[in-house]
Amino acid sequence: MIGPNSRYADVGVTSVQVLRNGVPVEIRFVNRRFIPPPAASLSIITYSVKQGDRVDNIAARFLGDPTQFWRLADVNVVLRPSELTDTLGNKIEIALLLGVGKVG
Repeated sequence: MIGPNSRYADVGVTSVQVLRNGVPVEIRFVNRRFIPPPAASLSIITYSVKQGDRVDNIAARFLGDPTQFWRLADVNVVLRPSELTDTLGNKIEIALLLGVGKVG
Protein backbone atom coordinates (compact mmCIF):
# COMPACT_ATOMS: atom_id res chain seq x y z
CA MET A 1 0.00 0.00 0.00
CA ILE A 2 1.32 3.41 -0.96
CA GLY A 3 0.74 6.06 1.71
CA PRO A 4 -0.97 9.37 0.93
CA ASN A 5 2.25 11.36 1.52
CA SER A 6 4.36 9.19 -0.78
CA ARG A 7 5.80 10.63 -3.97
CA TYR A 8 3.99 7.75 -5.68
CA ALA A 9 0.56 8.37 -4.12
CA ASP A 10 -1.10 9.61 -7.31
CA VAL A 11 0.94 7.62 -9.81
CA GLY A 12 -1.08 4.40 -9.88
CA VAL A 13 -0.24 0.73 -9.95
CA THR A 14 -0.28 -1.65 -12.91
CA SER A 15 -0.22 -5.42 -12.92
CA VAL A 16 0.73 -8.09 -15.45
CA GLN A 17 0.16 -11.81 -15.50
CA VAL A 18 3.19 -14.05 -16.05
CA LEU A 19 3.71 -17.79 -15.87
CA ARG A 20 6.05 -19.04 -13.20
CA ASN A 21 6.63 -22.80 -13.41
CA GLY A 22 3.43 -23.00 -15.47
CA VAL A 23 1.41 -21.20 -12.79
CA PRO A 24 -0.08 -17.75 -13.55
CA VAL A 25 1.27 -15.11 -11.17
CA GLU A 26 0.26 -11.48 -10.96
CA ILE A 27 3.12 -8.98 -10.72
CA ARG A 28 2.17 -5.49 -9.54
CA PHE A 29 4.36 -2.42 -10.00
CA VAL A 30 4.16 1.32 -9.56
CA ASN A 31 3.74 3.24 -12.81
CA ARG A 32 6.48 5.53 -14.00
CA ARG A 33 6.65 8.84 -12.14
CA PHE A 34 7.57 11.96 -14.07
CA ILE A 35 9.25 14.69 -12.06
CA PRO A 36 7.70 18.11 -12.70
CA PRO A 37 10.10 20.73 -14.08
CA PRO A 38 11.31 23.37 -11.59
CA ALA A 39 9.30 25.97 -13.55
CA ALA A 40 6.18 24.20 -12.26
CA SER A 41 6.92 25.38 -8.71
CA LEU A 42 6.15 28.39 -6.58
CA SER A 43 9.23 29.55 -4.66
CA ILE A 44 8.80 30.20 -0.94
CA ILE A 45 12.37 30.77 0.25
CA THR A 46 15.99 29.83 -0.46
CA TYR A 47 17.51 28.06 2.54
CA SER A 48 21.24 27.80 3.28
CA VAL A 49 22.32 24.42 4.73
CA LYS A 50 23.74 24.57 8.25
CA GLN A 51 25.74 22.05 10.30
CA GLY A 52 23.55 19.11 11.31
CA ASP A 53 20.74 19.82 8.83
CA ARG A 54 18.83 16.83 7.50
CA VAL A 55 16.47 16.99 4.57
CA ASP A 56 13.59 15.47 6.57
CA ASN A 57 13.97 18.16 9.26
CA ILE A 58 14.05 20.89 6.61
CA ALA A 59 10.88 19.45 5.05
CA ALA A 60 9.20 19.37 8.47
CA ARG A 61 10.18 22.97 9.15
CA PHE A 62 9.11 24.47 5.84
CA LEU A 63 6.50 22.03 4.50
CA GLY A 64 5.05 20.84 7.79
CA ASP A 65 5.79 17.16 7.18
CA PRO A 66 9.16 15.34 7.26
CA THR A 67 7.90 12.70 4.81
CA GLN A 68 7.62 15.40 2.14
CA PHE A 69 11.42 15.59 1.72
CA TRP A 70 10.98 14.26 -1.82
CA ARG A 71 9.30 17.53 -2.81
CA LEU A 72 12.54 19.35 -1.97
CA ALA A 73 14.50 16.84 -4.05
CA ASP A 74 12.14 17.34 -6.99
CA VAL A 75 12.28 21.15 -6.91
CA ASN A 76 16.07 21.14 -6.59
CA VAL A 77 16.47 18.45 -9.28
CA VAL A 78 18.45 15.89 -7.27
CA LEU A 79 17.98 12.14 -7.28
CA ARG A 80 19.29 11.49 -3.77
CA PRO A 81 17.70 13.82 -1.20
CA SER A 82 20.89 13.70 0.91
CA GLU A 83 22.64 15.65 -1.89
CA LEU A 84 20.76 18.70 -0.63
CA THR A 85 22.47 18.68 2.77
CA ASP A 86 25.86 17.11 1.93
CA THR A 87 27.56 20.52 1.65
CA LEU A 88 27.40 23.27 4.27
CA GLY A 89 26.12 26.50 2.76
CA ASN A 90 24.37 24.69 -0.10
CA LYS A 91 21.33 26.68 -1.23
CA ILE A 92 18.07 24.74 -1.22
CA GLU A 93 15.07 26.13 -3.00
CA ILE A 94 11.99 25.66 -0.83
CA ALA A 95 9.03 25.66 -3.17
CA LEU A 96 5.61 24.18 -3.70
CA LEU A 97 5.17 22.03 -6.78
CA LEU A 98 2.08 23.38 -8.47
CA GLY A 99 -0.59 20.78 -9.11
CA VAL A 100 1.18 18.05 -7.10
CA GLY A 101 -0.97 16.95 -4.17
CA LYS A 102 -1.26 18.87 -0.94
CA VAL A 103 1.46 19.96 1.41
CA GLY A 104 1.29 19.42 5.14
